[in-house]
Amino acid sequence: MKIVEVSGAGRVGTTTLLELVSSRITLRDLVRTRVREEVARLNAEPDKQRHLDWEQQADRAIEAFGRNGFFVLVDDRQVTELDEELELTADSDIRFVRLVQLVGG
Repeated sequence: MKIVEVSGAGRVGTTTLLELVSSRITLRDLVRTRVREEVARLNAEPDKQRHLDWEQQADRAIEAFGRNGFFVLVDDRQVTELDEELELTADSDIRFVRLVQLVGG
């Protein structure tokens, strides 16, 4: 399954491939799975000085979602609830859109 990170300006960033994701998963579990995979990849880098705790990072991502730090589109539909169950296919288009705070806001 492919997840694409997009900036608020629409610029496509990193793409993450997730293996073994259930076709029925909550947004919360999808976020946590994505963070776990990204942290594992970062921790595997040989020049990495600090080991990251994926659970701590996942908690921070969940908090950021609650503060509107990012939103998630699944097949062009915004998912607004962390506990909403998603029905995904191998062709599902999943986009994490990171929002940038305006100056002074």
